[in-house]
Amino acid sequence: MTEPVVLVIMLAIFLLSVSIHESAHAYAALRLGDDTGARLGRITLNPLAHIDPIMTVVVPVVLAVTVGVPFGGAKPVPVNLYNLRDPRRDMMWIAWAGPASNLAQAVVFAVVWLVLATLMRAVPVPAEVARTVLVVCHAGLVVNLVLGGFNMIPVPPLDGSRILAALLPEGAARVMDRIEPIGFFVVLGLIMLGVTDYFLDPLVRLADFVLHLPAWL
Repeated sequence: MTEPVVLVIMLAIFLLSVSIHESAHAYAALRLGDDTGARLGRITLNPLAHIDPIMTVVVPVVLAVTVGVPFGGAKPVPVNLYNLRDPRRDMMWIAWAGPASNLAQAVVFAVVWLVLATLMRAVPVPAEVARTVLVVCHAGLVVNLVLGGFNMIPVPPLDGSRILAALLPEGAARVMDRIEPIGFFVVLGLIMLGVTDYFLDPLVRLADFVLHLPAWL
């Protein structure tokens, strides 16, 4: 399997994972009383509803080519705080929904890989089929673990900042609002300085560990 094909698979899984991530935000908001995202059609697996030209296209492609792992973001799901019963608490759960969906997806890919790898050991399959299964499951694991971990960075507008704001005293939480206009540049700076590697690299190694599990069982 050629490198461009692997890259296409990773980008396709990234778009699916981002769509589920954003749909999870909109669905959580709906369950907590705000239907803004639902009315705007954000509870959908159609990536066109979630795409942001820079964060969903340009950034993932550049990172996929340079570091081999596509990650980025999408259009934020709008939430009307006045529709929430407890805005601080509910925004925390809405923010959690996105990374939690990525964790769930990573678990699904891990289980699928463990089952299929066990079956392929018992029933020989063509090498190209085995390679495709490996690439898809590895991409699913890496993309979702990195996407979930990346969004937990406590810098606006990422989900981690919403969660942290709900846990901080109201006065301290307002600092997040002041940072938000420059938040994208702060996150970009952390990526360029390699700060994000300290907690994203272990997630990539975790994906590799899962892929090697069938050989050890």
